[in-house]
Amino acid sequence: MTDTLGWGLIGASTIAAEWMIGAIRAQGDSDVVAVTSSSAERGAAYAREHGIGRACETVGALLADPAVDIVYISTTNESHMQHTLAAAAAGKHVLCEKPLALTLADARRMVGACAAAGVRMGTNHHLRNAATHRAIRDAVLNGRIGTPIAARVFHAVHLPPHLQTWRVKSAEAGGGVILDITVHDADTLRFVLDDEPEHVVAEAQRGGMAEGGLEDAAMAVVRFRSGVIAQVHEAFTIGHAGTGFEVHGSEGSIIARDVMTQRPVGTVVLRNADGETPLPYTPDNLYERSVRCFNEAVRGRGAPAATGEDGVRSLALALAVREAAARGTRVAVEE
Repeated sequence: MTDTLGWGLIGASTIAAEWMIGAIRAQGDSDVVAVTSSSAERGAAYAREHGIGRACETVGALLADPAVDIVYISTTNESHMQHTLAAAAAGKHVLCEKPLALTLADARRMVGACAAAGVRMGTNHHLRNAATHRAIRDAVLNGRIGTPIAARVFHAVHLPPHLQTWRVKSAEAGGGVILDITVHDADTLRFVLDDEPEHVVAEAQRGGMAEGGLEDAAMAVVRFRSGVIAQVHEAFTIGHAGTGFEVHGSEGSIIARDVMTQRPVGTVVLRNADGETPLPYTPDNLYERSVRCFNEAVRGRGAPAATGEDGVRSLALALAVREAAARGTRVAVEE
């Protein structure tokens, strides 16, 4: 490993273009050295547009490049497992987009393969890197609302037209709002509450955007091991609601608004018998923090912000939500 960590992009994706390339380059100790796409033409154009030195025609060619230390996988969801297994076999560290896979068995296989190969694996759950959510977590764990009783997440947004592709059209690619957004909210709840879900009841909705039997909205109630109950609402179809995260306890409540976002924005307020007190936080680019933590983990200093195991657990809750909605009954979250 050199002083500069070389990142290879598996997937010439929108999220890499909008967030991850800049986040990698912002570190000072890493750069994007190669990219590959399912379309060689698209990969070459993407490399030119973003100043990436090499466009590899295949995943194998990228993984064979000695300048690549880490791969960032942002292909469609059904491809995550095969690319992670190939990267682990090649000795490359892996930061994978969520959901890790379409099944828990595949997600566990990915984590196991990276562990066996001795490479670091992380899940790119960006929301737990938000300074707002870390401020909420600190307040909850430090007892500022007493004993947590309930939580509420509303993450109902409007999927922009340029993303209304496989996410709302292809079940085979792992589309649908549950695998796209519910999995994020699952991780954020686990992180903020420092708790694990036990079971869930849910309803899914098809509001006119999604096709082929996919859901474009979902609402669920989750019970955690501590007894906390949490309500979550995700959608691709709602344009003007705003987003929020709330935790209510025996001595107070935390009310956060506009925090379920990729941007370092939002407000967090502690509300109790003394009134309302803003919780201070220092905004930080969510993706830059994710990459910073991953680079440090690769260098043997700490752990990824969200590990592969975190990705398995968030997927377990999301899949339980989907199953509960389909069956119309309470479903246990697989451990």
